[in-house]
Amino acid sequence: MTGRPPYTPTDEQRRTVRALAGFGVPHDDIALVVTCSPPTLRKWFRHELDVATIEANARVAQILFQQATTPGNIAATIFWLKARAGWRERPLPDGAADAAASQPLVIIRRIVDPATNSTTDLVFRHPPLEAPPHDDP
Repeated sequence: MTGRPPYTPTDEQRRTVRALAGFGVPHDDIALVVTCSPPTLRKWFRHELDVATIEANARVAQILFQQATTPGNIAATIFWLKARAGWRERPLPDGAADAAASQPLVIIRRIVDPATNSTTDLVFRHPPLEAPPHDDP
C-alpha cells in the first residue's frame, strides 16, 4: 500500500500565498485557493505567511511617506506626524482662544526656486478678529 505523494508547493502557489497573506486574507481562505488544508498551508508556506504582512505594511508605509513628503497632501502629512512622530493636537488653555483672536493673523509662505535656489517670502496679514457682541439678558 502506497501513501499519498508528498505535497510540493509550486512557485506560483508561493506567490499567491504571499500576495493573499499580504492583503490580509485569512489562512483558511488562502488554503482553499491553493487547494491544500490549513495545516499544510502553515507547514509548507510558513515563510510566505510570516513575511507577507511585513512586506505589505512596508509598501504602504513607503507610499504614505511619499505622499506625506509631497507638497499638497496635508492629510497624509498630518497622519504621518501623528502616527509616526508622536505629534498630537492639544486644546488651548482657558482664555488662550480669546487672546489669540485679539492678535493679527500672519501667514508667511516661503517660495523656493529650485533652479536658482533663491527664496521669496510672501506675507499675508489679517487684522484681529472682532469679538462677537454679547447679548446680556
